[in-house]
Amino acid sequence: MGKITFAHSRPFTIGVELELQILDRYSLDLVSKAPALLADLPECIVSKVSPEFICSIIEVQSGVCSSAREAAADLRKTISLLEDVADSHNCLLYCASLHPFAEPAAQQLVDSSRYRRIMEELQFVGRQFISQGMHVHIGLARREMVIPVCEVLQVYLPVLLGISGSSPYFRGEDTGFSSYRSKLFEALPLAGIFAHLGSWQAYEDEVNMLRQTLTIRTVKYLWWDVRPSPDFGTVEVRICDLPARFVEIFGLTTMMQSLVAVVVDGMVVSRPVSYNILQANKWQAARYGLKGRFHDPLGLLITGRTQEIKEAAGEMLQVLRPCFDIFGDYGLAGVENILATGNSADRQRELVREHGCFVAMIKKMRKQFWDE
Repeated sequence: MGKITFAHSRPFTIGVELELQILDRYSLDLVSKAPALLADLPECIVSKVSPEFICSIIEVQSGVCSSAREAAADLRKTISLLEDVADSHNCLLYCASLHPFAEPAAQQLVDSSRYRRIMEELQFVGRQFISQGMHVHIGLARREMVIPVCEVLQVYLPVLLGISGSSPYFRGEDTGFSSYRSKLFEALPLAGIFAHLGSWQAYEDEVNMLRQTLTIRTVKYLWWDVRPSPDFGTVEVRICDLPARFVEIFGLTTMMQSLVAVVVDGMVVSRPVSYNILQANKWQAARYGLKGRFHDPLGLLITGRTQEIKEAAGEMLQVLRPCFDIFGDYGLAGVENILATGNSADRQRELVREHGCFVAMIKKMRKQFWDE
């Protein structure tokens, strides 16, 4: 109880975590091979690959990087080596936030006391949770900025979710959502949108209260869409689905890094925002993707009005452009391509209509992963 230590970081450094599906080479269904892959990793990437809560998911992490380009180079090497290991086990890696036809009941839980404890609590809800996402950590030098940054980012996260949507199918059905993963994730306790706090002290008070009431064990049980990560000295953005292409992942990363910078620089200031507006914006992004509606209550964007997420994303790129001169613009062409042609969920649906089956869709999507 008491004070929460924040491990101050060099400002705006980034770390990227990606959760990848492990597929059987022949059926393209999820396969529980994470333990076998982890046992065969080359020594040079052992520290950068981790198990997730089910054995058909594996996580890769970058080191602490200054730019999205640097993080991309780091993860490109790790994923390429991991693909070689997967190949030796007759497996493939796949980048999307839900497998289109896998059965949750067929998945094996990783041997972990923490995950067993979580699953015991969640029961049937937890057994449906077989999704994957991307998490981006952004460093901050002062803990006083952490909560204002999280609260401003929370307002604009639906724009990033609309860009990244990649989970339209679940258990063989079209869910009608661009990001059904985000709705599954909200079944977790204390997940998604958090209430306005206003200061680091208020955050500490909230965490201490939740610990005292035995609601949480640690801050890691706060599964917010964006949250403080005190041990790393970062804010952690957790809302996004996994885009279809590697370069798109890092376009989103560049946008997140730049959003943090404009908050720190005072371009937009945190203040209480209607919880209903936060919920409505997120629903629109999850349900409709780029065609969803977004209302900007803080006035960061140019028009400051309700508009399609596609338009809001275009305006966000314009507003953040001075930051790209500092951090680089790696991956932004990928984001612009999404705005022009549709997100991963749109592409998946188009391919299923064209080929009539999920297997053909997965094959096509995998071939595009490394495309620039």
